[in-house]
Amino acid sequence: MNRIDLQGRRAVVTGGAQGIGLAIARRFLASGAEVVIWDRQQDQAAQAAAALGPAASARALDLTDDAAVAKAAAEAGAIDILVNNAGITGGNGLLWDLDPAGWRQVMEVNLNAPFVVCRALVPGMIARGYGRIVNIASVAGKEGNPNAAHYSASKAGLIALTKSLGKELAGTGVIANCITPAAARTPIFDQMTQQHIDYMLSKIPLARFLEPDEVAALVAWLSSEDCSFSTGAVFDISGGRATY
Repeated sequence: MNRIDLQGRRAVVTGGAQGIGLAIARRFLASGAEVVIWDRQQDQAAQAAAALGPAASARALDLTDDAAVAKAAAEAGAIDILVNNAGITGGNGLLWDLDPAGWRQVMEVNLNAPFVVCRALVPGMIARGYGRIVNIASVAGKEGNPNAAHYSASKAGLIALTKSLGKELAGTGVIANCITPAAARTPIFDQMTQQHIDYMLSKIPLARFLEPDEVAALVAWLSSEDCSFSTGAVFDISGGRATY
């Protein structure tokens, strides 16, 4: 593993209790950063932080709750790095068969929550003249997966949010980028049908699913001082599926 220098940095990773978020937290710690996990799953988040060691901590948090996020941000102290990783699939189905409440919930978690968290943490980054924001979007946000219109639309929105935010932050010392992963075999698969999982695999030229540690490696670089001339950018990590 190449060591990215994040010494002395403090990061918030949403959805860091498991899967890709946990891999990112682990990579950050190995690179010298402190990590705060924000996750709605209290027990899992606490267990993850305990396993990660003394440089990690966890807070149970509903990321869609404006007031709760604002309070957590005020109590978190100086945050240098934000990774908006928390997300849900909302299951699979044709657009006209999707439950409207389910659609709104996917938008709340995948798109509105990153807005709420950025709104709470970005002003502090600007005031300190430094920050790195990485939003975990999806190749579905580029291409639109069938039977996942809600998920695809939410991730497309997150890509656009990142582009706008990057332009707004230009010149402040804070940069914002996003990545568009192909599917990784994590607990989020439990929310999908086997037919949809098979479809996603069939679209990946490398003919395998993404490993969480591969995502973490890219996120670590995007969160470092070495990444200094990219903002509002979309970084592909889809095994050759979306080469644009």
